[in-house]
Amino acid sequence: MYKKEDTESNKDGYRFIQLVTQSIAWLQIVASPLIIGLIIGGIIYYSNPSTTRLIIGIFVSLVGLVVGIKWATKKWKGKGTIEFMFKTMATPELDKWDDEENSDSKNSCCQ
Repeated sequence: MYKKEDTESNKDGYRFIQLVTQSIAWLQIVASPLIIGLIIGGIIYYSNPSTTRLIIGIFVSLVGLVVGIKWATKKWKGKGTIEFMFKTMATPELDKWDDEENSDSKNSCCQ
């Protein structure tokens, strides 16, 4: 019914899509520590701009980048970045916090 070539091309397409989604999740994981490093580095530099503080700010930002890369690569080699992201997004504690915030805003507008 199906040719062997058809199933092989479907597997290749699936692998490509999986690679793209894993890569996007990898970038999202890297972005978190990087953004934190950039914010801290920016605060260090802009509080009193000087060459020394610029170097320290860049170093802190690079540390955030390296930590993000190591963390994302560890998750990729483990169960996968997609599974890690889904577990993070599906945390029940965060859902409860969201529900409480929405109910508070609904109660305050209707009274």
